Amino acid sequence: MVNFSKSRLSVAGLLLLVLSCQFVFGCSRRDWFVGLNGKYNEGRFELIRRTGGNMEKAINNFEAIANEDPAYRDTLTLLGRAYYKKGRFQDAHLILQRAVRLKNDDEIAWLTYGITQLRLGDNDRGLESVRGGLSLFSKATADNNYRGYNGWDPADKVKIAARRAVFVALKGLEQKDDLIRGVELVLSAVEDEEFH
Repeated sequence: MVNFSKSRLSVAGLLLLVLSCQFVFGCSRRDWFVGLNGKYNEGRFELIRRTGGNMEKAINNFEAIANEDPAYRDTLTLLGRAYYKKGRFQDAHLILQRAVRLKNDDEIAWLTYGITQLRLGDNDRGLESVRGGLSLFSKATADNNYRGYNGWDPADKVKIAARRAVFVALKGLEQKDDLIRGVELVLSAVEDEEFH
C-alpha cells in the first residue's frame, strides 16, 4: 500500500526544488544577457550571422553602446561594419574614422574603412587603408592564433581569402571592384570563423 502523504510531500519538494532552481538561474544570468555586454553580444550575433542577420537590430544595439561608452570593446568597428553591410557608406566612413583613431591597430576597422573609402570614391586613401589593414591582418593571424584563439582558421579559409586580397591590392586601383570584393570575402571569412 502506497503512503500518499509521503509521495505528495516528495512531489511538492521536487516541485519546490525545480522552481527554486529556475529562480536562482534566472536571477543569476551571465553578463551575456544584460547591460552593455548583452547589447554587444546580441548586436555581434546579428552582424556575423550568415543568413537572416538583422542589421537594423545590430545597428541599434551598437549605437546604444557607442552613445554610452564609445570605447567599449570594438563597438565602433562593429557599428561601422553594420553600416557598411546596410549600404550606409557615409555613416560607416564617419564611425570607422573614429574606430581607427581609437584603436590604430584594429585590422578589421582598417579593412572596412578602406573599402568604404573605395566605395565613396576616395580611391588613393582607400587603397592605402586596405593595404595597411591587410598588413595588420597578416600579423594578427600569424601562427593560426587570432585574438587569443589558438588553432583559429584550421582550414585556412581566411588566410586564402587574405592572400587573394593582398594579390589584388598589389595591382593597385586597376581592379578596384575585385579589391572591394576580395576584402569583403576576407571579412566574411573572419565572421564565418567567429560564428562557428
